[in-house]
Amino acid sequence: MVATLLRLRFRVLGNQLMRSPWQLVGFVFGALYGLGLLVAIVVGLVFLGFGDLALAANVIVGAGSLVTLAWAVVPLIAFGVDTTLDPDRLVVFPMSQARMMVALTLAGVCGIPGIVTSAATLATIATWVHWPAAIVAWVVSAPLAVLTAVVASRTVATLASGFGSGRRFREVSGILIFIPLILAGPIIAAVATGLSAGGGALLDILPVLGWTPLGAAWAVPADAAAGDLIAAAAKLLIALATLAVLWLLWRKALARSLVRPRHSSAAAVKPGALGWFGRVRTGAAGAIFARALTYWTRDPRYLRQLVGAPLVPLVLWFYARDGDPFVALAFSAPIIAFVIGIVVYADISYDGTAFGTELITGASGRADRIGRTFAAAAVALPLVLLAAILPFAFSGQWQQFPGILGMSIAILFVCYGVCAVTSAQLVVPVAASGDNPFKRVPGSTFLQGLAFFGIWLAALLLSAPAVIVGAIGFFTHNAVLSWIAFAGGIVLGTVVLAVGVLVGGNMLNRTGPVLLARLKAMKNA
Repeated sequence: MVATLLRLRFRVLGNQLMRSPWQLVGFVFGALYGLGLLVAIVVGLVFLGFGDLALAANVIVGAGSLVTLAWAVVPLIAFGVDTTLDPDRLVVFPMSQARMMVALTLAGVCGIPGIVTSAATLATIATWVHWPAAIVAWVVSAPLAVLTAVVASRTVATLASGFGSGRRFREVSGILIFIPLILAGPIIAAVATGLSAGGGALLDILPVLGWTPLGAAWAVPADAAAGDLIAAAAKLLIALATLAVLWLLWRKALARSLVRPRHSSAAAVKPGALGWFGRVRTGAAGAIFARALTYWTRDPRYLRQLVGAPLVPLVLWFYARDGDPFVALAFSAPIIAFVIGIVVYADISYDGTAFGTELITGASGRADRIGRTFAAAAVALPLVLLAAILPFAFSGQWQQFPGILGMSIAILFVCYGVCAVTSAQLVVPVAASGDNPFKRVPGSTFLQGLAFFGIWLAALLLSAPAVIVGAIGFFTHNAVLSWIAFAGGIVLGTVVLAVGVLVGGNMLNRTGPVLLARLKAMKNA
């Protein structure tokens, strides 16, 4: 049964790659990148073996501890990244829990991250080969290090599925995790600065990691090479105990999750509470507006975009803090307008097969374009205005404000106009509302990535006149050009938006059934 499940795992991977030639091309490029990374690691480990034993021990133990930590942390922020062998699906198979755990462990080792980790771990022999005693210890500790990382990942994933079985927990976690991702650049820069300032403290910490569950398995060969067999034996016992504890925790959590599977519950709603549907005017455009606005205020896929918007000024300020932060903060409004405005290209894709409900009502394409655009603008326009006003409110340089506001509105409206046309022609695979944001969506292709890049490029080109005039007026402190950019940006954006709604609405009248058929095909893929 274990062999059958492993064959199933690779069969699913093969089917995903053969669905589209572009997916296979992307996989090949990814594999080549991983192979190049492994070659660089092997070369580095070879040269590391010719150096000092203490240096080799610090590098391998430190890097190995980070790898183990990464395996343990990823399930906390990425529910269901790989659901090929989900325990909830395997519960119907005639197999014991022990065999299921073995199958899941081997599947983790045979996955892409597991293969890379195993290859890198085996490559450490290129370093330890210079110390004969370390080779014997490596034979035992290397497989132990890989198994500890994989089992830790499975244990944390099972525990997290129990604590985070509620949909709201998963949605909030999926939204909040984007905050450190957006701030990754400043965080990495700050950590690098701290490490460069306190390098001595780091060297003191690395030996301690060898006595922890994270680095014990990685430190055994180093102690054996140094002739400290007592320390090597003690760390081997720590590594074995860590794996045993993780296995027992996983077994207990898995048994509980299989007996009491996850379920979803519906919240009670007061009779007559219609939300936005009871607050807007009736009609097709009004109903679509209410539904789209509900998505923007409750759907985590939209809320992730809104979470990132307030962080844009922070990121820009961080990179410009040594120069003139005002310039970076002033241009945060156009960037926010572009990031939020382009999101609506996937509006119908986010609807999924629920888009069929709109089609059977006979709503016109123009009503659809108007409702969706007004809902998006109701959320985005206040954020853009706030981002445009605040930098000038603190600096007092109001003569440059009209140009920034004009280019921001132009970008936002142009994005809406472009997406009103393109979203009537294509739909793209997107994660479901309650899915993990990092989960790979079947059906994604390289051509769709090019199409998305084309949408971005079209929006940038159409809004370029307002952006160029506004930027010149800002940097030359020319009030006349600033007001020209303000007026021209509003006119340009309004015209593109109006044309996009008209053209896109007419297209949607013809392509609506075709888009629904594509959405159904994606759902069944």
